[in-house]
Amino acid sequence: MNERIFEGSFRAVQADDRLECGICWWVYDPAEGDDVRAIPGGTPFAELPDDWCCPGCDAPKHKFMVIAA
Repeated sequence: MNERIFEGSFRAVQADDRLECGICWWVYDPAEGDDVRAIPGGTPFAELPDDWCCPGCDAPKHKFMVIAA
């Protein structure tokens, strides 16, 4: 079972955290980046451009939540 940590939670997003879209469930993995938006692997979620959005459904960044390891 995946636990999720929602925005405003007690823990800040870490550089290697994977995040899941709360709309379409697409997962951003910083190790892989985002080929659709030309984001190279190794880019932490916090370093994505402000206008970046989910490649699965165009949801904004604030709709993403951390997937607990």
